[in-house]
Amino acid sequence: MNTDRTETVEVGVTLGLFAAWALHDAEEVAMMPHWTRTRLPELRERIPGVPEALWTRLESMDGRRFATAVGVMAVIVAAAAADGYRTGGRGGFYQGALTGFGLHGFLHLAQAAATRGYTPGSVTSPLLVIPFTAWARKRLRAAGVLRPTTAREVVLGIGAAAAATAVSHGVADLLLRALEGRGPQRT
Repeated sequence: MNTDRTETVEVGVTLGLFAAWALHDAEEVAMMPHWTRTRLPELRERIPGVPEALWTRLESMDGRRFATAVGVMAVIVAAAAADGYRTGGRGGFYQGALTGFGLHGFLHLAQAAATRGYTPGSVTSPLLVIPFTAWARKRLRAAGVLRPTTAREVVLGIGAAAAATAVSHGVADLLLRALEGRGPQRT
């Protein structure tokens, strides 16, 4: 199997993953701080079964911390898109990231339904995330390079997206702590 970039898959299919992700996450970065401030108190009261640790974590998610995590995720998504470009769409990392990206769009819609209102990412999910993923998968299928999506692949895609999110937030926490440690001494 030839793994060189071919003309059968347009650059928009592979590097477009990063572009679609960036537009989607721009919505999240712009809206998360306001949404957290205004909706969490109501949701905390309305959905008492959520573990306290999750509410505490969400309340601590200020704009700087969230934007830093998004910046870390940008590196992961850019690497996946580059893998897709390098392999002509055949790369497992790229195809897994594409699957995870599309599935996470459905998660945003489920969150909006569960909270009975807007959640960050719920506008661009049906307008961009899900359609881009469907289009890219169609182009990969037409080029004969799309791997079959099995239940295992779906679970791995969701798991990879969750792991990338956890890593992004963990690295963001470390980066911000390191930056705060170098700041002026407080007395």
